Amino acid sequence: MLKEIVIAIQSWGEAHHFILKHKLWKWVLIPGLIYTILFVIGIYFFGRSATDVVGYITHILHLGDWSQRFHNSFLGFLFTFAGITIWLTLLLFYFSFLKYLCLIIGAPVFAYLSRKTESIIENNESNPGWDAIWPEAVRGIKMALRNCGWQTVYLVALLFLALIPLIGWITPLIVLFMECYYYGFSMVDYGLARKQFSASQSTHYIGRHKGLAIGNGILFYLMHVVVIFAPAYAIVAGTLTAHKVKGN
Repeated sequence: MLKEIVIAIQSWGEAHHFILKHKLWKWVLIPGLIYTILFVIGIYFFGRSATDVVGYITHILHLGDWSQRFHNSFLGFLFTFAGITIWLTLLLFYFSFLKYLCLIIGAPVFAYLSRKTESIIENNESNPGWDAIWPEAVRGIKMALRNCGWQTVYLVALLFLALIPLIGWITPLIVLFMECYYYGFSMVDYGLARKQFSASQSTHYIGRHKGLAIGNGILFYLMHVVVIFAPAYAIVAGTLTAHKVKGN
């Protein structure tokens, strides 16, 4: 898996040079603006609601009463840390749905940019036609909805795990890696679609090569320092990754 993560990370560096060389900035900015708007809106609503949610969970479980009843500072520390863990898990939960909104709304642009990248790699710089792009966009939307369903199930289970002191502390890390995997999954799938992989074959392949998806997702989240570039760089890098590993 480590080797696959390295391959995916290297693809991000190659994606940067690829975008510069072939002047793809227009297709970087379009999905970037969509995602940035969704990102700002998501953070706004998260800031307004997350603290209330944590407070509600604390109230219904009577965690404050437990801490006061036992007058134990260590127990109070555990409950406080559990609250922080839940808060971080909720933050990643928001990111998850934000990500899927971007994948669904931006699917036509992602499909175009992925196919454009593939065309350039194969020395065919003609613009892809929408007749070819649309089926890939629909596939991308279906894959996003599928992954959203599975990830929601896992996130709900992990939210309960976050309530357990000590054990729950690792929950945000698990959720983060799951986030990286599912986002990278969608990006790599666009490239595999043109290698004649069916959706089920792509799911099986990425399941056996999780590092390719995780590596792409890790760089996607690191790119939030310049959030407008993150989505397009991810799709170009995912397509380059699929091209490199197509024979494996």
